[in-house]
Amino acid sequence: MRHMTEQGLALIKRFEGFSAKPYLCPAGWWTIGWGAIRGLDGQPVTAATPPVTEEEAETLLRRDVGVAERAVLRLISVLLRDGQFDALASFAFNLGGGALQRSTLRRRVNREEHKEVPDEFRKWVWGGGRKLPGLIRRREAEAGMYAGIG
Repeated sequence: MRHMTEQGLALIKRFEGFSAKPYLCPAGWWTIGWGAIRGLDGQPVTAATPPVTEEEAETLLRRDVGVAERAVLRLISVLLRDGQFDALASFAFNLGGGALQRSTLRRRVNREEHKEVPDEFRKWVWGGGRKLPGLIRRREAEAGMYAGIG
């Protein structure tokens, strides 16, 4: 199975940030580690979820990135460069495979309309009913990674 590169994982870590304790993300989800919404026990993170170490957070990240990688492999039917795969896996990690599945982003990738794909990333900047500056920056980084300039 194909996996994200270290550069792709670093992008996720940069935008998720690390928190040993549970916190509410800007979109309103309880989160821990580097963006995990499910704890070590597989249950949804809540305010009562015990803190995690960086090592445990890395385990959570690898678990959740694996889900995102499998979504990309299942939904994308064309060959991808590492940066393209990483950008799509970061997107799926952040928004879920369902968002990728129903997106124009996916259709453009599968039609090999690679020049139009970066603009599709930039459409996904809403969370909790509002445009979020962190998502604007993240989508710009993913767009650049996909285009080979990030």
